[in-house]
Amino acid sequence: MSDHSKLTVLCVASYEKGAEFMRECKRQGCRVILLTSKSLEYADWPKESLDQIFFIPDVNKEWNLRDVIYGVSFLARTENIDRIVALDDFDVEKAAALREHLRSPGMGDTTARYFRDKLAMRTRAQEAGILVPEFVHILNYDKVREFLSRVNPPYVLKPRLQAGAIGIKKIHSAENLWRTLDELGDEQSFYVLEQFVPGNIYHVDSIIYNNEVVFSIASQYGLPPMEVAHQGRVFSTRTMVKGSTDEQSLQLMNKNVLKAFGMVRGVSHTEFIKASDDGRFYFLETSARVGGANIVELVEAATGMNLWAEWAKIEILRGEGKYQVPKIKSDYAGLLISLAKQEWPDLSSYNDSEIFWKMKKQYHAGLIFNSPNYDRVEELLQQYTTRFYEEFFTSQPLPDKPSN
Repeated sequence: MSDHSKLTVLCVASYEKGAEFMRECKRQGCRVILLTSKSLEYADWPKESLDQIFFIPDVNKEWNLRDVIYGVSFLARTENIDRIVALDDFDVEKAAALREHLRSPGMGDTTARYFRDKLAMRTRAQEAGILVPEFVHILNYDKVREFLSRVNPPYVLKPRLQAGAIGIKKIHSAENLWRTLDELGDEQSFYVLEQFVPGNIYHVDSIIYNNEVVFSIASQYGLPPMEVAHQGRVFSTRTMVKGSTDEQSLQLMNKNVLKAFGMVRGVSHTEFIKASDDGRFYFLETSARVGGANIVELVEAATGMNLWAEWAKIEILRGEGKYQVPKIKSDYAGLLISLAKQEWPDLSSYNDSEIFWKMKKQYHAGLIFNSPNYDRVEELLQQYTTRFYEEFFTSQPLPDKPSN
């Protein structure tokens, strides 16, 4: 048993994810409790690593925060909860509110806003001198009109508190905007309007310990995630050439963002765009979690390191001991995911030696591949993308809200 055998970690997850985080906590000798949605009672949780599971009643993953606080406070009568960890974007505020209420260590409400609220992100980045696309809060109409008169369309209307591309709308004119705002009614103030900047989109996935980025890896999406989500495309990303000018620029910008936002320790997935017009990088958004869409597996294919497991170690240490990044390999990796017309797509013909991982999920096809050679990863990415469109690809509309 390790020195952490007396720690109790409460994992908050309104979506099925983070199994390796929970397993690592158990390997470290912790008591592990999961708080999740009642609708996920029969999900494939790592029950061998869980001491207890508690379920919150939910409708489409929506939890009543007061019910969550009541439930966890009741649990705390008999459990000494040492760590509270949000395993998904949608749980960041819940975990922060619980920490504030129980006075537990970790990110509180104020810092959490920087990693969830797209308006808070942009405002803070701008204050820190980090380039962001032009934006305006949908609040004061005079300020909105001034923005419209100064910034040319198209625009992007983004919900402040959703994740990924959910709820994002492309706006082509002022008239289009006002019509959309009428439809939103009292929900308007929960949105931010941003200049649409064409360009390539990148992500940097990081480990942070005691205010220092101790590991990060930069990758480039194939097509912008918003285009993939809204227009129906094959999703892809691959790690970047190490030491290239763009890779170095992204690494530096990522460090500046995380420093400005006050990330003390944990993991982060941060996105940037390189504008086609001026060739500069702009900050888009960040998060206090691992990347979704199997980016954890992409990073593992390139480095041999699992970000869920490393995050668990960091949460357990909580600055009270030294964290050492594992020895990592220096491969390149690529990732492809598509909605599939087949219930269980047959990926058996994808048998190149570089294949690292195959997705096993209904109506989805997915692959990760790695190689010491960047050009080989690019070659496979092009080949597999073409084949995915021919063999598996289908599409469906993106919902305005997350679904079960």
